[in-house]
Amino acid sequence: MGNYKNTKPNVSLVNEVAIRYEVDETNTFAIINSAQLGIAVSAFQDLLEVTGLSRDELAGLLGVSYKTIQRYQKEEKKMNAQNSEQLLKMIVLYQKAEEVFGDIDSFDRWLRKPAAGLGNQVPLSFMKTSGGIDLIHDELQRIEHGALA
Repeated sequence: MGNYKNTKPNVSLVNEVAIRYEVDETNTFAIINSAQLGIAVSAFQDLLEVTGLSRDELAGLLGVSYKTIQRYQKEEKKMNAQNSEQLLKMIVLYQKAEEVFGDIDSFDRWLRKPAAGLGNQVPLSFMKTSGGIDLIHDELQRIEHGALA
């Protein structure tokens, strides 16, 4: 595997989103607290703009349809605690991925291919659960530190 370290010192879109929701990989308490309160459904759109995922893919990872997301937007509903936690963890995951891979496109390609460090499973399939997102984050840390992935 090549060196995926990003050397560009800029504030990226994913970092702007992480700042907006006041989350980062070092503050699990902030994620839990925000998730319990529920976050605005606009976080879905914010994350969609950062990722290479389609709106249906992202909604599917949350276990809802895109029509449900649209209804939440129309009714100005907050996301439930589980979906809020997933979205916030995904924001942190994409922030870490940009650090490791240098850009989001490379991470999105990696997400769609079997990963040796994840039992030759496709990482994207793990993103349906909070624990799965944690596994992907752990794998990114191993890649960052030079472990075979």
